[in-house]
Amino acid sequence: MASDFTSGRQPLTFRHWLILILAAIGFGFDIYVLLIMQYIGRELLGELLPNADAAIRRHWQGLLFWVPMLAGGAVGLVGGYLTDLLGRRRILTFSILLYAIATFASGYSTSLPMFLVLRCLTLIGVCVEFVAAIAWLAELFPQHEQRERVLGYTQAFSSFGGLTVAGAYLFFNHYQDSLPALQMPEFLSGMLGTVVNGHATWRYTLLSGVIPALPLILIRPFMPESPVWAQKKAAGTLKRPSVIELFSPALRRTTIVTTLMFACSYGVAFGGIQQVQYMVEAMPTYQVEAEKVSTSNAKTTQAKKAAITREMTGRYGTAQEIGGLLGRFLLAVLAVHIVSRRNLLRVFLVPCLLLAPLVFYIGVEHNRELFALNLGGKPIQLTWFHIGIFFVGLLTVAQFSFWGNYLPTVYPVHLRGTGESAAANLGGRILGTSFALVTSEVAGLLAVGDKPATPGIQEAANMAHAAGMVVGAVLLVGFLLSFFLPQPAPEKTAG
Repeated sequence: MASDFTSGRQPLTFRHWLILILAAIGFGFDIYVLLIMQYIGRELLGELLPNADAAIRRHWQGLLFWVPMLAGGAVGLVGGYLTDLLGRRRILTFSILLYAIATFASGYSTSLPMFLVLRCLTLIGVCVEFVAAIAWLAELFPQHEQRERVLGYTQAFSSFGGLTVAGAYLFFNHYQDSLPALQMPEFLSGMLGTVVNGHATWRYTLLSGVIPALPLILIRPFMPESPVWAQKKAAGTLKRPSVIELFSPALRRTTIVTTLMFACSYGVAFGGIQQVQYMVEAMPTYQVEAEKVSTSNAKTTQAKKAAITREMTGRYGTAQEIGGLLGRFLLAVLAVHIVSRRNLLRVFLVPCLLLAPLVFYIGVEHNRELFALNLGGKPIQLTWFHIGIFFVGLLTVAQFSFWGNYLPTVYPVHLRGTGESAAANLGGRILGTSFALVTSEVAGLLAVGDKPATPGIQEAANMAHAAGMVVGAVLLVGFLLSFFLPQPAPEKTAG
């Protein structure tokens, strides 16, 4: 099936630049909201699930990663269909409003069920917005090379969202006691309860997520609709989207392979990268720092160790996001020059398969300091794990950008949102994110029979080993599936 895109390159006007800026902010905000759990999960569970044993905590940490993604993916499938039925711009506007409000409200959560509901609403907005934004951009810039660059470079700003959330988390970790305590409004406290720790880092990190949404809410409703979609709609030639058509002989292989491969890409992120916060205690670098804060007061010692864990989690997350940013830019450059989509994907997939399992399975427990950087008068350790997670981030996040470039080229206009949604939401957000729960459960199986003298260290080591095994398995499956990935059909030229 030939693509609906044409080859007419268009000069960039002020409105085009405004569209690109808003798209970049939107992708950044998506990732900002998506990656928050990578930093706040441990602290959030400590406050909302106090005194729970390790098995219950492990189970909940998997659920908090997966259930919201399950909800987002399921509703996102409907959102993709509505994007094709009602238009790209309208769905973009409603999805942004939803996840901005839900993200802000989740900072006031007083229980795990309350947080879980709000997190589900947040991820519903994110999942719908991503699909609508990709289809919208691809159709606003129909010429092949221009489209590849637009999708590649605007998606690269997703990693700025990741860097921003890491920076925000570190900032609030340092200055949480200086900020005003959050309080539940009185008219809601009787029904929802009161906020126990209004200075918590995780609460302020969630609240800050609404800031990038403000320009999107104010400006994006006034942006143009996709011209391709609008023209077909006005002419009465726009076919009604159909999920069944995704499994027609012409599209069946595309739908199945992209859905499963998208799941594998997300499996690396959620089964490994986002679990680093639960591995920190197994690192020798952490243990050295933890020994320095031991006091006679157990509560004080625990609080200081928790602060060290948050600090290290934020710094490893920053290293990973810097790698991811570079990976997205590399993908944007290579997408124009490497014709074969299989080869383009394998440039990142194969090295990731060789490196990522080792970084988690071995690198965590053998993490050592390489050297220290003096930034602003404060020495910061750079370790082997910083280097490893940097490259894992580069190789994994580049694959996410690949799917954003690839998917619009393999579906016709009336199925573009629906097809992208099947891969991104069914594959990535439902199947792929379930590997967060898989890693937690595998870690539990590894812990059977453990009676360690230092339970926190052994529990963290089990998480690292489980992540290494899960990441290795999903990457191997993704590599094998890449041999079946369809090459997009030649695009129609402007006539």
